[in-house]
Amino acid sequence: MFNRNRGLRRVAAIVSMSSLVTGCGILSSDDAQNEGPIVVGTTSAPSTLDPAASWDGSWELFRNVYQTLLSYPDGASAPEPDAAEECAFTDSTNQVYRCELREGLTFSNGDRLDARAVKHSIDRIKDINVNGGPAGLLGSLDRVRVPSEREVVFHLNKPDATFPFVLATPAMSIVEPGGYPADSLREDGKVVGSGPYTLQSYEDGERAELARNDRYKGFAERHNDAVTIRYFKDSAGMVKALRDGEIQVTYRGLAADDVVTLQGEAGKEKDLQLVEGSGTEIRYLVFNPDDPWAGRKEVRQAVAQVVDRVAIAHEIYQDTVDPLYSMVPKGLIGHTTGFFDDYGDPNVSKARAILTDAGITEPVPLTLWYTTDRYGSETAREFQEIKRQLDASGLFTVTLESRPWKTYVTGYQKGEYPVFGRGWSPDFPDAENFIAPFVGEQNALGTPYPAPEITGELLPRSRRESDRGNAEREFERAQQILVNDVRLLPLWQGKQYVAAGADISGAEGALDPSTIMTMWELHRKTSW
Repeated sequence: MFNRNRGLRRVAAIVSMSSLVTGCGILSSDDAQNEGPIVVGTTSAPSTLDPAASWDGSWELFRNVYQTLLSYPDGASAPEPDAAEECAFTDSTNQVYRCELREGLTFSNGDRLDARAVKHSIDRIKDINVNGGPAGLLGSLDRVRVPSEREVVFHLNKPDATFPFVLATPAMSIVEPGGYPADSLREDGKVVGSGPYTLQSYEDGERAELARNDRYKGFAERHNDAVTIRYFKDSAGMVKALRDGEIQVTYRGLAADDVVTLQGEAGKEKDLQLVEGSGTEIRYLVFNPDDPWAGRKEVRQAVAQVVDRVAIAHEIYQDTVDPLYSMVPKGLIGHTTGFFDDYGDPNVSKARAILTDAGITEPVPLTLWYTTDRYGSETAREFQEIKRQLDASGLFTVTLESRPWKTYVTGYQKGEYPVFGRGWSPDFPDAENFIAPFVGEQNALGTPYPAPEITGELLPRSRRESDRGNAEREFERAQQILVNDVRLLPLWQGKQYVAAGADISGAEGALDPSTIMTMWELHRKTSW
């Protein structure tokens, strides 16, 4: 396992809490708002209900309805057993990992959850191999063996000290073999898991109704019996629903304007609270190497030389995000400022020289794509600002295009976009997870990115180190390669904000190290 003192930090740890309540503001136990499920709002709707298909924000739901062998109990910064009773490497080279399951595990439908179900769940991820799906997380896995009903042994094809963290991601959710085919995705819109909650009903893009799973056996101590998740198109509608009492908590997608407004209300008579936490969520641009313009390194370098991250963070996000100059965010061992070191402040003259030296003397036509309903309501304004900056340089002629998330994903997986925006929340809090997912023939972008030194030398060396501080040099070199290639252009690093009604507790401890909300931590103050 990782050395906790050097290798990991609780990146989602709550750093401050601004109470926007001056009176008690707590409702009586017989108030109508205290009845029924806690209602949570977010702008991040699932793209799928099948873990084998998802390497995205669908994990927010998965964490609460499925179970993994390992997960993060409240306060933990390294994975600990959940469906498993115990897990450990059994060799000195970090290539054989063994887990023993808890006794008496069952799925929510009563079917037995045994080692064969775990093997089925992991094997189907690799066998189905969805483009842009989570199979890329299992690059070090050779085979899964089941010596007994409660014993699962993972044989790796190379040392990988991060493998326990992979098993703790919601992508590795354990699914019921009878309902999830080995060679295809489940498509009936239903969920059978063994997590803290069952999915009682689901309306795509609208809401998910969660109820306590009485068959659950794991570490989670549930402080409520039911949660409804409502999916909003934008922050404005979500905050209005919070103020109107239609929802009690928001956990992803607060717009900068709304955050600033809530912050400004501190100390005033308001029935809301705002929890602020550090985060490792990032935004970045992806360049398609097959595009005639974006595929040229000099064009990418010129874009990197012009883009003004400080302006984006200040003008669009009102300093609720920080400029980012490497794919590995601040707070993790291995973070660098490579793009600033190489490019410095935005400079049109330097960008023009890069293009001129490459024989490019006319404005470069580029089409930038973004999604309309995934990353918050500022996304459109952010891309308008990037367009403004590039157009104003006189070096580019930018066209903006957009799509809803589901069709947006299909587009970039098919290579339709010259340049497109993506966001990334960590699978696990380690620098590797901001490098490995984006390189290689199979990656989270659906666009091959051969980087042989990273995939063949640097990452394999880093994975031999259980003490992640000893891998810092490899991470720094990998990031410099990313800077040199400019296939990815980091823009900013976010913070975590959760707004909640005054009568809600638990929000400050509900974000796990990958910034996923564990709904079982939420409860009404009058009830506990």
